[in-house]
Amino acid sequence: MSSIQLCYIHFSASFSGVSAFPAPNICYNHTSGRKCRSGRKDLLAASSSKVFGESLAFPEQCVNRTCANAGARMVLAKDDLKLSASKIKGVLRGKLNKVVLAYSGGLDTSVIVPWLRENYDCEVVCFTADVGQGVGELQGLEAKAKASGASQLVVKDLKEEFVKDYIFPCVRAGAVYERKYLLGTSMARPVIAKAMVDICMEIGADAVSHGCTGKGNDQVRFELAFFALNPRLTVVAPWREWDIRGREDAIEYAKKHNVTVPVTKNSIYSRDRNLWHISHEGDILEDPANEPLKDMYVMTVNPEEAPDRPEYVEIGIERGIPISINGKTMSPATLLAELNEIGGRHGIGRVDMVENRLVGMKSRGVYETPGGTIVTSALRELESLTLDREAMQLKDTLAIKYAELVYAGRWFDPLRKSLDAFMEKLTETSTGSVTLKLFKGAVNVSSRKSPFSLYRQDISSFEEGSGIYNQADAVGFIRLYGLPIRVRAMQEQGL
Repeated sequence: MSSIQLCYIHFSASFSGVSAFPAPNICYNHTSGRKCRSGRKDLLAASSSKVFGESLAFPEQCVNRTCANAGARMVLAKDDLKLSASKIKGVLRGKLNKVVLAYSGGLDTSVIVPWLRENYDCEVVCFTADVGQGVGELQGLEAKAKASGASQLVVKDLKEEFVKDYIFPCVRAGAVYERKYLLGTSMARPVIAKAMVDICMEIGADAVSHGCTGKGNDQVRFELAFFALNPRLTVVAPWREWDIRGREDAIEYAKKHNVTVPVTKNSIYSRDRNLWHISHEGDILEDPANEPLKDMYVMTVNPEEAPDRPEYVEIGIERGIPISINGKTMSPATLLAELNEIGGRHGIGRVDMVENRLVGMKSRGVYETPGGTIVTSALRELESLTLDREAMQLKDTLAIKYAELVYAGRWFDPLRKSLDAFMEKLTETSTGSVTLKLFKGAVNVSSRKSPFSLYRQDISSFEEGSGIYNQADAVGFIRLYGLPIRVRAMQEQGL
C-alpha cells in the first residue's frame, strides 16, 4: 500500500510583533500510526520566508486519505485567508497594512509597487527624496507612481539637511574610503532612510521597502538605518524575494501589470546622482582594463577640453565647515551647488577606482565629485596651518575608521557619533580661508590664511630672529631622539 504523504501545513508567522498561530497541528503516519509534529525529524520539508520568518512544516505521511489529492491547507488567522499548498509560490507572502517605498520612478521601483500590493495586500506610499539629483529626475513622478498603483507620492527636499548634517561632517572628518572614494552614495542613504522612517510615523505605516539588489552595499545602508531608527518596522527587499532576475523579467512584469516604465537602450550605466557626486557602474566599466568612454561623464568636462586659463577660488572655512566662496557666505547646499559648477567646467574631481564592497566582492566605479574635491582639498590645506603633528596624524588615522563606518551603513552607530564629536572638537581652530587654483582637472593651493595658524614666519625663516629657537639646542635633541638607533647599532657591532 502506498503511503499518503501530506495532510496539513503548519504556518507560523508574526505580524507587527503579534503571533498569529497556535501550536502545530498533529498528523498521523498512515503506515505506522506514529504522531508527528512540525519540526520533528520525520518532516519532508520546511521553508521560511525571508521577511516574516514563517515556517511551513510538511508531515511525512498522514492518515487522512481525502487530503492526498486535495493538497495542503494553511490558515492565516489574522485575515482568515485560506490558501492551497499547490499554489504556495503565487500566494501572499504576508499581510502588511501600509508600506513606504523608496521610489525613483525607474524600472525597478515602478514594478515594486504592484509587486508589493500583489504579494502583501498592502497600500503602497511612494517616497522620493530630493538630494540634488536634478530637477529632471523629479518631473512626472507623482503621476507615474499612482499609475503603478501607489496611493500617493511624498517628495521631500532634503538638500540642505543632506549637506549640513551628513556631507559636511564627513568633510570635517576627512573621511575618504580606500584612499579615493568621497562617499557620495554612502552619505545619502541615511538621510533618505531617516526621512522614510519619519513618513512612516506620520502616516502610520508598518513597513518600508527599497529597490536595492542583494549584491550591493545600499541594502545594508538602508536597513541598518531602519533598524537604528525604528526596529519595529518590517523591511521588504523585493530583489531578495521575487522571481525577477533581470531587466527583461522586470519589463515583462511591468507589461503584465499595465505599468508604463521608461526603458531606453541608451541607459547602459547604473548611476546614482546627488548634490555631492554622480557614480557610474556597469557596461564596459565591469572590466577594469577598459578606459571609460568620454561621453559617459555628466558633471565634469574632459580636463583636456577645460579652459586654457586657470581659475582661482577662495573657500572660507569656519571650525572645519565650508561657509563661503570668494567672500560670499552661502547656505550649505547653495555653496556646494556653486562649487559643482565651478569645478565641473575645469574637469575637477574625476575618480576611477576598484573598491572593496561591504558584501565581499570587488567592484569598479567611476565617480565625479567636483565641488566635493574642492572643499576637501581646501580643508586639508587649512589644517596644515591649524593642526600640530600629533593631532593631524591621529585625525588621519581615525578618518579611515570614520569612512569605513559611513561606507558600511553605520551612520547612526554610537561609534560614528563619538568619532564625530572628536572631529568637531579637534577642528575648533580650523577657521580661515584657502585659495585654490583650478586648471584642467588639477587642484593646487595658492594661498592659506588662519587667525589660529601655528605657522610662525619669525621662527621658521632662515633669517630667524625671534630668539625662541636656538639651533644649538638641536644637538641634545638629536642625541636623545636617536639614542635607540645608536644603542641597537652598538649591540649589533659588539661595541
